[in-house]
Amino acid sequence: MNRKAIIEDKLRAALAPLHLEIVDETHMHSVPEDAQSHFKVIAVSEVFQDKPLVQRHRLVNKILEAELADGIHALALHTLTPQEWFDKGAKAPQSPPCLGGGKKS
Repeated sequence: MNRKAIIEDKLRAALAPLHLEIVDETHMHSVPEDAQSHFKVIAVSEVFQDKPLVQRHRLVNKILEAELADGIHALALHTLTPQEWFDKGAKAPQSPPCLGGGKKS
């Protein structure tokens, strides 16, 4: 199973999200194409209700602890309650381009 699928399975099980997107952004960075090392997560869940942003991110990081210890270099998190998601028009911001060096082989 690839990392994207593992991330999705773990977050679905733990957060029961209303909306969940896992975007592999590895291709946007200076790493080998198959590195599976850069991801964006958009998670909309009632679990985040009344939690500040740092607690939401810590929760996701804890759920994905094994993946973060084994090759994930970057994890952009957008953790929202359903109301926050609807207030934002059901959209997450685009990730900025990588400013790193050339592709490694």
